[in-house]
Amino acid sequence: MEKKIGVIDIGSNTIRLVIYEWTQSRRNFREIENIKVTASLRSYLNSNQSLSDEGINLLIDTLQGFQMMIRHYELAEVICVATAAIRQSANREEILRILHEKTSFSINLLSEYEEAYYGYLSVIHSTNIKEGITIDMGGASTEITYFHDSKLVHYHSFPFGSLSLKLQFVTGSIPTAEERQQIRQFLLPHFQSLTWLHDKHIPVIAMGGSARNAARIHQNYVKYPLVGMHQYEMSRLELIEVKEMLQDISFTDLQKVEGLSKERSTTILPAFELFNILCNISNATKFVFSLKGLREGILYQKMNDVSGEPLPLAEASIDELMQEFRIASPTVNQFKKLAGLFYSQAASIIGEGTYFNEDDFELLMRGAQTFHLGRYGEEDSSSAAFYLLANRTIMGLSHRERVKLALVASFKGKGTFQKYLHPLKNWFTKEEQRKLCIIGAILKLSNSLNSTQQNIVQDFVITAIENSWNIDIQCQKYFKFEEYQFEKQKKHLEKLLKISIISHFHLN
Repeated sequence: MEKKIGVIDIGSNTIRLVIYEWTQSRRNFREIENIKVTASLRSYLNSNQSLSDEGINLLIDTLQGFQMMIRHYELAEVICVATAAIRQSANREEILRILHEKTSFSINLLSEYEEAYYGYLSVIHSTNIKEGITIDMGGASTEITYFHDSKLVHYHSFPFGSLSLKLQFVTGSIPTAEERQQIRQFLLPHFQSLTWLHDKHIPVIAMGGSARNAARIHQNYVKYPLVGMHQYEMSRLELIEVKEMLQDISFTDLQKVEGLSKERSTTILPAFELFNILCNISNATKFVFSLKGLREGILYQKMNDVSGEPLPLAEASIDELMQEFRIASPTVNQFKKLAGLFYSQAASIIGEGTYFNEDDFELLMRGAQTFHLGRYGEEDSSSAAFYLLANRTIMGLSHRERVKLALVASFKGKGTFQKYLHPLKNWFTKEEQRKLCIIGAILKLSNSLNSTQQNIVQDFVITAIENSWNIDIQCQKYFKFEEYQFEKQKKHLEKLLKISIISHFHLN
């Protein structure tokens, strides 16, 4: 039974109500509503570090507005959390009491550890990265963690964020060269003090509004050909290039930059200074944006508490795709059996362990699961399968891995493969492209062996003789339809491997 749950996140820059739909049987959730109010609560702290009456009234009005949406969606459960803006307020107890009286929300004031932990939790449950550094930069605090083998090892919370850096160092709308230097001089000792960050040579995974805007700006800047933000990657050099591009333009032009939210235009440059210092100190291999952050971390913990097990990643996302597009499991199971059998024998001939590896087999299996997705889209099923898989977020798969899956699952022939690959041709070497074509051709040929979906083929044996492969295929029923399709589709693998494939179908 589907259940809806709301999470209210009272941050220093923004206040959000996000509504998720949680299907317990699938052990996952999806966002169905996201309402944001740019409140900049950090700017309402007075000289005594107390949140002013004006700031408290803004909070009350926002939460009362959220209550209307909560009633509309008939939410049985709403989790309300507050972070640094309230945590750093001298009158935080009074704020929580007033908010409860005026709105009836019981607000959980997160500790520094909890805020860092939920960010880490969202990353390990939504990416395939086993070792990394997470950064969740808000308006008034920045949480850093280091995890290894998916286990949290270190965490730290800095009492500054993009908005507080702007308020502390920037007099105008955007920082001058001198003010940027002051920000760097302020930040550097703080990060140098965390020796566990030094020279790690691992990915930095960033979440939050500033990181999201950085990724969006770069996507627009390079005319990125795919849709989707989660696990979007940038090199350290690309991060620097975007920063330098932004700091060399006027504030008026900065507000027009594609991918930059207007409310972030005054805080994005301080944020870039912080990102660059972290990446330099840690010697980051790449800068990765995670669309999943604190709110999702709260839900992942809640779901883990219910299930008692870690959540699956790519497999769960692909299973959801199969259910969404009503792809029958028995058909997929037979396809995986045939593809696995063909692959194992072909790999032993071509060079298992030298040419093919475990990742290739995993890609083949995922390709078999998603091979029929296109049938439920446009008339061109190959095109539909490619664009669906290339542009759909699949938890646990990077954008590059997603494209590899799309290319093998949509394989129609080398010409179509090159057409799909053209905008991404620099992503893969010639040898990688050839291997992807071979895996795609194996999938296409294996699919032909169950073209009537009656599980007719029971077994087959491939024997390599010089430049020919003899395939002896054992069938339990009338096999002429499968034989016809096999003979039609074998040309793709023959061209790629420069062999002749000779089939012998037999009725047991």
